[in-house]
Amino acid sequence: MKLMVNHQTHYSYTAPVASSIQYIKMMPATNAHQQVHYWDISVPGQREMSKDAFHNVWMVSTQRTPYQSMTIMAQGMVELNPLRSEQSMSDSINPNLFLQPTECTLCNEAMKDFAKSHIPIISRQNLMALAQAVLEHVPYISNSTSVHGSAIDAFEARQGVCQDHTHIFIAMCKYLGLPARYVSGYLFAQNTSHLASHAWAEVFIDQAWYCFDVSNQLFVPSAHIYVAIGRDYWDVAPVRGVREKGGVESMHSIVQVLSC
Repeated sequence: MKLMVNHQTHYSYTAPVASSIQYIKMMPATNAHQQVHYWDISVPGQREMSKDAFHNVWMVSTQRTPYQSMTIMAQGMVELNPLRSEQSMSDSINPNLFLQPTECTLCNEAMKDFAKSHIPIISRQNLMALAQAVLEHVPYISNSTSVHGSAIDAFEARQGVCQDHTHIFIAMCKYLGLPARYVSGYLFAQNTSHLASHAWAEVFIDQAWYCFDVSNQLFVPSAHIYVAIGRDYWDVAPVRGVREKGGVESMHSIVQVLSC
């Protein structure tokens, strides 16, 4: 399946920005799961490419002239491999790296009890049941949380989005001693072309990584484009940056994922 992606992020400011640096992780890589036929990122300023500790492609864009609005656009074509099994990507990164705690993926006592009650024995089937229970406990509600929330925040609020579901599920898996990682990317769904950039979890079990898309209850990455992996959202955030001046920032994004 070939997918066309167009991801636009628009920024505007109440006062001129004197200078800024943007750290951009919006570039999928070719691997056993997907082939990137072409991909481009349009962003003003000087650009430099590198890779982070998780092998994600990382662009640094530096703007040294004043501006009051800016658009970052990523677009390209990716072909998914229909012959892949239900296992997700394999790589050379030590799975134990994804046992490290982060502020966003900690469990409180209620979450620990919740995880233990749904995982009497560790198995992929029981992890699917846990994913379903998480979605029932924390229903998906658009725009209900911010990127600064943690797994504990969303679990206690009992509402969230894909980022929250992924953080909660990762937190519980880590508590159970299972390496679990955060994946950012895109999801193609039939009969709709406007989807936000997506997030899901992968868990290392039976010597392989498996997909757990809690928000959509999908456990095979047959319609998922991988962009970046990390311990939590902050390792894979599409755009992070620092700026000098600019007043108050406003941001909105548009994502299209189309079959072609």
